[in-house]
Amino acid sequence: MTPSPRTPCIHPSILSADFANLERELSRISTADAVHVDVMDNHFVPNLTLGLPVVESLRAATDLPLDIHLMIEDADVWAPRYAELGCESVTFHAEAAQAPIRLARELRARHSSAAMALKPATGIESYLDMLGELDMLLLMTVEPGFGGQSFLDLVLPKIRRARKAVDDLGGEIAVQIDGGVNAETILRAADAGADTFVAGSAVYAAEDPDAAIAGLRGLLKH
Repeated sequence: MTPSPRTPCIHPSILSADFANLERELSRISTADAVHVDVMDNHFVPNLTLGLPVVESLRAATDLPLDIHLMIEDADVWAPRYAELGCESVTFHAEAAQAPIRLARELRARHSSAAMALKPATGIESYLDMLGELDMLLLMTVEPGFGGQSFLDLVLPKIRRARKAVDDLGGEIAVQIDGGVNAETILRAADAGADTFVAGSAVYAAEDPDAAIAGLRGLLKH
């Protein structure tokens, strides 16, 4: 496996956690690099999860960095509000943003990392010129909206193209994947150039989520 220039990061997704006990569930992933929080509005994606009030409570309940993934319409309006809560990273979807460059700059101005997500069928070519405005590029490896889906290998060539584009800029931008990440698929994604991995059921379905995180990290060291 050819390692990316960045140290691999594991971001467990609380979409697979017990929503009735989120504070406890956060304590079970104390070794995570960040907590991935999926915000869905039942419009941009066919599912409804949580919003600003719950994220504000999560912010108060953990010192882990919050990696907010907005699968919502009106991203230009709502994304800055998550940055204002103190979330370390806010991801908006390219398909939902009216002015992605302006939005990325607004997030950074509010001291949040700016990240942009692309659905599996959305190409990266139209966005290569704005990569320098981002701290992270999220490539969905399932259709957004629900956890537990199977990894889409057809995204691997896009990950490779993203890796090359990021490396051409100096390799400072994280290349994140989200969807179907487990002990098998994480290696394929890492080989293609991903360095930041959202893992839901692969972590929270384990008896010991922190041990599952360690297991994924161990695979990436080989």
